[in-house]
Amino acid sequence: MITVKRFYLNDLRECCFILSDPTKECVIVDPGISNKSERDRIVRYIADSGLRPVKLLCTHGHFDHVMGNRFITETYNIPTYIHPADKDLLKLAKNTCMLFSIAIEDPDTRTTDISEGDRITFGNSWLEVISTPGHTWGSVLFYNPEEKICITGDTLFAGSCGRTDLPEGDSQAMCNSLIKKVAKLLDPETVIYPGHGPESTMAEELATNPYLKAETWMRYNIGI
Repeated sequence: MITVKRFYLNDLRECCFILSDPTKECVIVDPGISNKSERDRIVRYIADSGLRPVKLLCTHGHFDHVMGNRFITETYNIPTYIHPADKDLLKLAKNTCMLFSIAIEDPDTRTTDISEGDRITFGNSWLEVISTPGHTWGSVLFYNPEEKICITGDTLFAGSCGRTDLPEGDSQAMCNSLIKKVAKLLDPETVIYPGHGPESTMAEELATNPYLKAETWMRYNIGI
């Protein structure tokens, strides 16, 4: 059974997740660490739980999700996994943070590529990669259909979805990702863990989230 631990980090209240199983191996997803207090919280949780990090996973490359990448990779000597379409965002992360008067170390750009259908393994567990371009071209979900959990990054929020008005965003792609893929592939009983805000269930989102409904996108004159 996979245990999911959430940490709210940095001024944008980004959600970092640590997923572990009974073997004590774990993966760290989107460590948007911005200060020593946040670093200490994550290190303490890992140590107190007796966990052994084996991989760093990125749902996408935006700065608020990768601010602590360098700290995590160097502290635990683990590789970074990211969709190749978002590798350039990693390279820009330090400069982007400077625009917000935030100082970070450059994330490690020696990364391992992930793509649709890949399985990320840790301990006796696994996560399937689902490619969901829209918020960024390299946005992905990490999904375990057996345990019905999904880390959705900034693709799907409780009651909303990620913005598409930044240079790497695309409303048409987001529409297709949500309507043609997310709404159809994820079991309604799945618990979703977004990159910002609280968790939800797919059943709740299918019933109430306007961005999982075709008529919402039709109002924006986006074909589906």
